Amino acid sequence: MTDKIIDILKASDADGFEITDTTTLAYEFYFIKHRLDQNRVRDVEHINVKVYKKLDDGKMLGSASGEIYPTLTDEEIKEEINKLISRAENVKNPFYELNKPEDYEVSISEDVDVSQIAENFVKAMKELPETDTEYINSYEIFAEKNKRRFINSEGIDISFEYPSSMVEVVVNARDSEHEIELYRMYKAGSCDSENLKKDIAEVLRYGKDKLIAKPTPKLGKAAVVFPTSDAVQIFSWFVEKCNAGFIYSKYSDWEIGKEVAPRAKGDKVTLKSVKYLPNSSKNFDVDDEGAVIRDMTVLDKNVPTTFFGGRRFRYYLGIKDSYLACNFDVEGGSKTSEEIRSGKYLEIVEFSDFAVDSISGDIAGEIRLGYYHDGEKVTPVSGGSISGCMTDFVNEMYMSKEKRQYDNFNIPALTRLENVSVTGAE
Repeated sequence: MTDKIIDILKASDADGFEITDTTTLAYEFYFIKHRLDQNRVRDVEHINVKVYKKLDDGKMLGSASGEIYPTLTDEEIKEEINKLISRAENVKNPFYELNKPEDYEVSISEDVDVSQIAENFVKAMKELPETDTEYINSYEIFAEKNKRRFINSEGIDISFEYPSSMVEVVVNARDSEHEIELYRMYKAGSCDSENLKKDIAEVLRYGKDKLIAKPTPKLGKAAVVFPTSDAVQIFSWFVEKCNAGFIYSKYSDWEIGKEVAPRAKGDKVTLKSVKYLPNSSKNFDVDDEGAVIRDMTVLDKNVPTTFFGGRRFRYYLGIKDSYLACNFDVEGGSKTSEEIRSGKYLEIVEFSDFAVDSISGDIAGEIRLGYYHDGEKVTPVSGGSISGCMTDFVNEMYMSKEKRQYDNFNIPALTRLENVSVTGAE
């Protein structure tokens, strides 16, 4: 089918094209407590096509994309492609070149056994340290084997396989008067049983502590420690600030070779884009536009060394040997976990929602469960919220030497921000 689409594209009025053909074999299981409620198998193919059209004597380039269904006839494919070309003529961007073929090191082929991945998840979920009062309410398992082929009009034609999985878990905790739920979603390549069991064991403890939590005190400005996947949002801010699209659109004013926080007195961030992270769901040979993925340092102790992103913006900025980054590794900080957890601070393990605005850097989150350390005792707390801005926090933030991986982000296990505004619930 893909080869047929290529032939039709070559015979069309398109001046360039990209095709991404992804087939997915997926096993899905839905459990209530540990009783299987239903399951299904998905075997699907998605073919996405993007066409390019030169405009204004080649000074501008238009583009449009859409899905071509495998069930279409030749005439229907031609009709869909002509529609895309017509749409592309209504989009005008300054001209840029598509990615060209490059030599690259093929990843060691992973034997993706989707059945075994699913079985490992089921086994791990049955080995959790549940009690009569802290237990699993329900969970869903999604295990996938993906095969992707990318082709463009410049001669790139690359195929590779990778696993992808997700588990959604609802944990319940109760006492004689109340019952609460905590939700978690885990994404990964395949099943990392030990880390999954460790994380859910923590959530079971959080549920128990949530039942006895006191109102969060009005702390004003305080140190806040992030020990869970919410910290990914903090480091995603650094990632987006180094995105070529953000740089070109003036959403980020960071410059290569210029320190982003000259007054910083805490730990400085070193951020790397890496081709491979153990058990990541994004271990690809090439990015979504066919650019070869390789290891590269993006930020070196708060100093940008390059920017990454789509071909269009990299072409405008003159950035070479880069790509759309997928996996990120953040170097550990200067402090041990014990040093991060010292003095007075609020450690937040559960938010109703936590977000970091990628443009402004504003952070906001409503506290569902935290632990207030007043220097003498530790009190579970709930309610209230935190706020502030990363442009301020980058001047004094601390990271643990120890690290923890969340799918395609490998980051310090603990991140501490100083002088965060904490609105209490008292």
